[in-house]
Amino acid sequence: MSDLIQPRVLKGFRDFLPNDEIFRAELIEKLTATYRAYGFVPIDTPVLEYTEILLRKSKGETEKQVFRFEDKGGRDVAMRFDLTVPFARFFAEHKEELYLPFKRYHTAKVWRGEKPQAGRYREFVQCDFDTVGSDSATSDFETLALMKAALESIGVKDITIRVNHRGIFNRFLNRIGCLSKSEDILRTVDKLAKVGADAVTAELTEITGSEKSAQEILSYIQCQKDFDSTLSHITELAGGEAEDTLRMKEIRSMMCAAGIQDVFVLDPSITRGLDYYTGIVYETFLNKLPSIGSVCSGGRYDNLAGLYMKESVSGVGASIGLDRLIAGLTELGLVSKKGSYLDVEIYNTTKEHGAYYQKIASLLRAREISVEVFPDTVKMAKQYALTDKKGIPWGITVSEEDIARNTFTLKKLSTREQFASLTAEEAAEKIKAEKQS
Repeated sequence: MSDLIQPRVLKGFRDFLPNDEIFRAELIEKLTATYRAYGFVPIDTPVLEYTEILLRKSKGETEKQVFRFEDKGGRDVAMRFDLTVPFARFFAEHKEELYLPFKRYHTAKVWRGEKPQAGRYREFVQCDFDTVGSDSATSDFETLALMKAALESIGVKDITIRVNHRGIFNRFLNRIGCLSKSEDILRTVDKLAKVGADAVTAELTEITGSEKSAQEILSYIQCQKDFDSTLSHITELAGGEAEDTLRMKEIRSMMCAAGIQDVFVLDPSITRGLDYYTGIVYETFLNKLPSIGSVCSGGRYDNLAGLYMKESVSGVGASIGLDRLIAGLTELGLVSKKGSYLDVEIYNTTKEHGAYYQKIASLLRAREISVEVFPDTVKMAKQYALTDKKGIPWGITVSEEDIARNTFTLKKLSTREQFASLTAEEAAEKIKAEKQS
């Protein structure tokens, strides 16, 4: 026995039992169906990339987080830490085989060697979607509409999507003489919800060297009474109407035309600290749990693959942090887990009926009902217990009379209501009707 190896998982990694993985898989299936309904197509990229591909323009902090090693061929390789950099490489490498605009979605695991903590792991799933090759209000709005539709498809409706435009903010910073420090200012403003106005003011004063400039920036990022008044406010502070404010007006008119404007708030404090965003940016919050942070965020960028190709290609996209979203839904009690995908369990009361059980199963599957036959003839208490553990809603029992009539008894397990002498077609109709109710 001393030779046994203790089964354990690396720190920051997780196993998923069926009830957790089924829930996660069903979310991904619903999200995928929504992406496809908007015309997005799937791609995939390798887990491993050349390290120079992933880290060429990264800051030191990213380099510390990446899982990096030398492979058997002596190559310096790393595991992807997000899906955006691999997409940039993918687009540059395959641009002649693609078409523009190109709309892709990619749902996959990524890895970061950061310190594990509550809700944060070293291995997690991202759900990205981007449109590249179009710098239009249509693509900006479609991304926002898809964010709302995707979350609604998985039952997440009580949300607020906060939007802003980096171009307007940069014009404002230029007007007050702080554009050269925009990157540091943006990152500081992005911390407002976490650290508060006083801490942000102190940091902005240090960055700009002026308390007056810090106060002007604080004034700029304050939301007004509604979307339109906030847009008027920042337009005035940025120096008047320009292409960026006209873009926001156009997007706003599309929101209103689609009847989804109430979900969106123009929030000048939303900056997305990453420096590659150049246009509209956005973050999505659960209204009943804003403390968990954004569950879907992104923005417009001017040059997706600038590190890998000479041509400049604009794009816009977003990413759903699936694990953070699931953590939020769990905390809100909105996760309904189940142990299987089955609709029906056919109970095994005698070996002599084995062939008939399989006949029923085949007839039900032909009618798109998920069903299994309990494999062993054991006590019914044990069969019921396993059915309950799997969360199967229906059970089937068979009598000698049923075999003679080519029928069976269907039982709704939650209420113990029984429907005797049903054919496979009748049972399938009843099960489907219950699903739709």
